Amino acid sequence: MTQSSPGDSTTTARAQIGVTGLAVMGSNIARNLARHGHTVALHNRTTAKTDALLEKHGDDGDFVRTETMEEFVAALEKPRRVLIMVKAGDPTDAVIHELADLMEDGDVIIDGGNSLYTDTIRREKEMSERNLNFVGAGISGGEVGALEGPSIMPGGPKEAYDSLGPLLESISAHVDGEPCCTHIGPDGSGHFVKMVHNGIEYADMQLIGEAYDLLRRALGLSVEQIADVFRDWNSGDLESYLVEITAEVLSQTDAETGKPLVDVIVDAAGQKGTGRWTVKSALDLGVPVTGIGEAVFARALSSELEQRAAATGLKAGTIGEKPTDTESFVSDVRAALYASKVIAYAQGFDQIAAGSEEYGWDLHPGAMATIWRGGCIIRAQFLNRIRDAYDEDPDLKSLLLAPYFRDAVEEGVESWRRVVTTAAGLGIPVPAFASSLSYYDGLRSERLPAALTQGLRDFFGAHTYQRVDKEGTFHTLWSEDRSEVEA
Repeated sequence: MTQSSPGDSTTTARAQIGVTGLAVMGSNIARNLARHGHTVALHNRTTAKTDALLEKHGDDGDFVRTETMEEFVAALEKPRRVLIMVKAGDPTDAVIHELADLMEDGDVIIDGGNSLYTDTIRREKEMSERNLNFVGAGISGGEVGALEGPSIMPGGPKEAYDSLGPLLESISAHVDGEPCCTHIGPDGSGHFVKMVHNGIEYADMQLIGEAYDLLRRALGLSVEQIADVFRDWNSGDLESYLVEITAEVLSQTDAETGKPLVDVIVDAAGQKGTGRWTVKSALDLGVPVTGIGEAVFARALSSELEQRAAATGLKAGTIGEKPTDTESFVSDVRAALYASKVIAYAQGFDQIAAGSEEYGWDLHPGAMATIWRGGCIIRAQFLNRIRDAYDEDPDLKSLLLAPYFRDAVEEGVESWRRVVTTAAGLGIPVPAFASSLSYYDGLRSERLPAALTQGLRDFFGAHTYQRVDKEGTFHTLWSEDRSEVEA
């Protein structure tokens, strides 16, 4: 371990990378880098956090302590590499511009926060004009992943990854010897992929919540019994980090009341914005991400506590019978959860494909599945299956059409329908389960009512339509003799 202080001769240009912004995520990334043999320059707006890191974890490796941004930049080998771990938005812009004024041609600035990908596109263009390399790197795994090995999604110039990649790959999670880090593509592609990752995470958690709610309200299982169900599910095809920690959360007892912790937590889910970004982007791209959308709206509804309190007691209508065969219904919920998860991932990968086409990124879905297998929040056993599906058919039209996933969903569709029907009959909200099933039914339908929608649009707005029996675009003269003309 070496800790250098400002003014010490050892601070001169010897750190392989610098980290500025030493809150928990930044500190843990810095420690991870040091543990892997990289000398890390440390900087924070207030030096108290720098000193706290060095006092508690200075023996993790070789650190260079700096106080000013000038000292920080001077401590870095060329080409300089600086990882920014500060709050997204204006604070990130401020740090970028402060660094850019001190850096030289070819140096690399990395934004490791949850930045909006369009901001990253703008920043990469601005830095490129100053002959600096800008990398927007999505990092997933939370505090533990940051320290022990996250999934990293860096986008930006390829030449920047040639310099930066070995460091990031060394600290990322590894699965089957492969790093959960790869060059995603140009400019904002890394943060775009991270945004979609977070959107899938929203859907995944909502589906898990709906499964828990059904087991509790429809079957009357105790919280501990439901924890055992999730433990069992985590040993099969639902094996994933989120299913694993669901069992842990449900097993936690509140020390103060003796109740299950989940019963003490206020049922209002927060969000930091990446889920909303995913839905907004999908709307702009024209991609139906219904599962993600319903998850975002479900969190919004949960937070309307006053409105929900005022609506308590609204008539439920006739309530159906609760399931009498516990084992059978638990099996149905498991199948519905798996099928709906497949829908969420399929929609997410559709959005990645659409974004790639829109921005000319040439993204490879199989690479995303590979780096999401470890470190990240949505890591799951079936990501191996997703990678295999895209390896077999890189032009796969939908993940649902890959043989493995098609078979899995078709095998579970009867259970899926029973679960949604039972939930509706009992008045238990399952927006993500239900919307995922509707998406599946819409996708497989030979005809959709969009034909009527198009007829209505033509009636009131002369928006035209196409026919199934001949080429061309047409309009009916609705206010005249209702004859059809070619538009």
